[in-house]
Amino acid sequence: MSSLTSVKAALTTQAIETPSWAYGNSGTRFKVFAQEGVPRTAYEKLDDAARVHAHTGVTPTVALHIPWDRVDDYAALARHAENQGIRLGTINSNTFQDDDYKLGSVCHPEAAVRRKAVDHLLECVDVMDATGSRDLKLWFADGTNYPGQDDIRARQDRLAEALAEVYARLGEGQRMLLEYKFFEPAFYSTDVPDWGTAYAHCLKLGPKAQVVVDTGHHAPGTNIEFIVASLLREDKLGGFDFNSRFYADDDLMAGAADPFQLFRIMYEVVRGGGFTPEVAFMLDQCHNIEAKIPAIIRSVMNVQEATAKALLVDRDALAAAQASGDVLAANGVLMDAYNTDVRPLLAEVRAELGLDPDPMAAYRRSGWAEKITGARVGGQQAGWGA
Repeated sequence: MSSLTSVKAALTTQAIETPSWAYGNSGTRFKVFAQEGVPRTAYEKLDDAARVHAHTGVTPTVALHIPWDRVDDYAALARHAENQGIRLGTINSNTFQDDDYKLGSVCHPEAAVRRKAVDHLLECVDVMDATGSRDLKLWFADGTNYPGQDDIRARQDRLAEALAEVYARLGEGQRMLLEYKFFEPAFYSTDVPDWGTAYAHCLKLGPKAQVVVDTGHHAPGTNIEFIVASLLREDKLGGFDFNSRFYADDDLMAGAADPFQLFRIMYEVVRGGGFTPEVAFMLDQCHNIEAKIPAIIRSVMNVQEATAKALLVDRDALAAAQASGDVLAANGVLMDAYNTDVRPLLAEVRAELGLDPDPMAAYRRSGWAEKITGARVGGQQAGWGA
């Protein structure tokens, strides 16, 4: 078993990126629910993200979404982040919120629409250059709803061509993270439906292309930890979008639906050598009915708890039980770690970092919620409309 000292040391190195869009208004497919104090600008989103980092100590970067976070001066936005004690992180593209993309974006049958989509992706690389961001995250809503609607193989050719052009534009130290989702909004065929499709494209592109695993983008019953282990084995796991789901989509706090699954995933990360800066830990959530900042803080804490339990697994005892074929003993080793109450350990880690041991309580006492409710009156709140 890892010593508590080494576990604590590892936990202090963890970094979890928060998404800018999680601070804005969001909702279901039928209604977006507005909340008081929601940011109106990218700058105000960063202010809220800095508050999360101040209480958790492990959220030093914020992912941007273009065009939702488009500004005239990205260097100035980066300076604002730095002044708040955080940095700009992953740049996320948007090829799904335009009428032209009804039949797809980079896989669209019309060359003009594909050109528009690729130009947007290249714009996102320009943003990366301005912000100093390492990762470009790509998720495509492309697919078809009916058999015969389009040529499935031709769409893969179009996808490969678009990815190759963007890949060639990446600079030194920049990466492309390709996300997959098994359905929605395309219900018959999705152009990047699974990790195998994403992996095949990334393998062909080269070392700067990695797969990102969104924990909400799988069919019920999918063994996500197997996918994680396989991608780590092939050195193709670029990162995670952490969230939680019951049936479909991914709008719940990380670990909310199945904390045991999150633990199992994090164990494979630790066991496979993925607990490094090369595997990005990101949240990808929309908080519809709960307050934004506390929900993000709680999500971060859930990921921390799953990580702490994964680090506590007695890997020597587990290996011995596995080698001897002792099924129950092997399972017992994992369950012992999972059933450990790691909250006191994490409270101790936070205290040693000069933070309040209870981030949720610290946020409630900070008065930030009351401050932003009073200050952010008028203007257009950030979010997506429905």
